[in-house]
Amino acid sequence: MAIMLFENLRALFYAPFYAAYTLGAYKAEGLDVQMQLSPSPSGNVEALRDGTVDVCWGGPLRVLLDHDRNPQSDLVCFLEVVAKDPFLVVGRRPNPGFRLADLAGIKFASVSEVPTPWICLADDLRRAGIDLGKLNRDATHTMAENEAALRAGTLDAMQVFQPYAEAPVADGAGHIWYAQASRGFTAYTSFYALKGTLAAKRGEFQAMARAMTRTLRWVQNHSGAELAAAAAGYFPDVPRAIFAAANERYKALGLWATDPVNSRPGFDRLKAAMLADRFIARDTPYEECVDTTLATEAKNANLAPL
Repeated sequence: MAIMLFENLRALFYAPFYAAYTLGAYKAEGLDVQMQLSPSPSGNVEALRDGTVDVCWGGPLRVLLDHDRNPQSDLVCFLEVVAKDPFLVVGRRPNPGFRLADLAGIKFASVSEVPTPWICLADDLRRAGIDLGKLNRDATHTMAENEAALRAGTLDAMQVFQPYAEAPVADGAGHIWYAQASRGFTAYTSFYALKGTLAAKRGEFQAMARAMTRTLRWVQNHSGAELAAAAAGYFPDVPRAIFAAANERYKALGLWATDPVNSRPGFDRLKAAMLADRFIARDTPYEECVDTTLATEAKNANLAPL
């Protein structure tokens, strides 16, 4: 059995996806998942529709956006892996009493590469009563450029994912101010596909759901260093100690799903942020965007540990 998969982009918080390969989770289910790196996350839905790939992993934001543009959309999330927001606010100086209001009046850089991190943080700020128009926010540089600016002292704080947080923390050049995961469940990364493809390749997707569920259980029962070892081949330029520390931080935050069924509270929190940002206009119900059957079957199956 074979499935063609688009990898959304390469990031440390996707470590469980890579571990599924190196731990042999797919092979154990008799499944050949052929992974390609997506040319652009924004083009993943088109690739599903033109048959380039069968499935993608990425943000439920893409699914909500597709349903917003096309109320007849047949795109669904079906198995959650990253259940909380992996982005962190890192400051140049220690700030143990950090409040979101502290971002007003300083030079702050948000993520420019993808939309979800800022949409979610902006929602946190609105809920805290902060006027976004008063922020001195730079949204034009990459995370790597912002890390360099923080180290150079030309930036007070930045919004990044790992390892751009852990690396400056490790040598004292940065300090964690805020973990966006601390707000609780926020739908962040799921497998998603067309309903018709899920039906046509039901057996393959059942195997994929079992394999990923077994991988998520392995992640819960192993250390950040063990997960780093399992995924290290995909990140040859990231020092192993930094990768392990990043994983431990993410594990402590409860980043990765323990239940593969897409969280309704997490979906609702993401949707609320997108609506508040006017990124979407339609309040699409969870049931239109999520197929829970595959994840529920895998969750309830008597699966042997990896």
